[in-house]
Amino acid sequence: MILDNEIEVRPSAYDSIKKATEACGFLQMSEISTCTLLKTLAASKPASKFLELGTGTGLATAWILDGMDKDSTLVSLDNDEPLLSIAKENLGVDKRLTLICADGGEWIKKNHRQKFSFIFADTWPGKYTHLEETLEMLETGGLYVIDDMLPQANWPDGHADKVANLLSYLDGREDLVLTKMGWASGIVIAAKI
Repeated sequence: MILDNEIEVRPSAYDSIKKATEACGFLQMSEISTCTLLKTLAASKPASKFLELGTGTGLATAWILDGMDKDSTLVSLDNDEPLLSIAKENLGVDKRLTLICADGGEWIKKNHRQKFSFIFADTWPGKYTHLEETLEMLETGGLYVIDDMLPQANWPDGHADKVANLLSYLDGREDLVLTKMGWASGIVIAAKI
């Protein structure tokens, strides 16, 4: 048995997004291991509403879309228009996808009554800020996914404490079943009960 994500079939837009991402100097790309997991988890939620907080250039977005069925929709947002334009150029033709340029915290406040089956929080809003509102947006049986929970070279001073506090908070919630994985960049998957 070969356990190598490098042989994974990539979404058709992956290579062009990765090339554009590298060309613009964006270094906070989702790891391919994380992306393949997102695709698998997305496939487990047919006819569902997905939310991605922190589109970046759309690398993880492409994998989520690749796992989604034709009856699902994905709202993905980022506050960096130049990065988001790469996602728009490469993924914008997908009718299941709505890309939004907005401040994540403001968007969460305005849309807190919406419900989603799957939330990937890959930025501060929805992870370190506006967490309570984000988890309220998760429907029963829904999945909340975060990454970058293992120490990273680019973490600012004091960030390790933020991660520890976040994990402690999630552990203490009685409405979540949690799995913390010391794999890829450090992934947490929570199911709402």
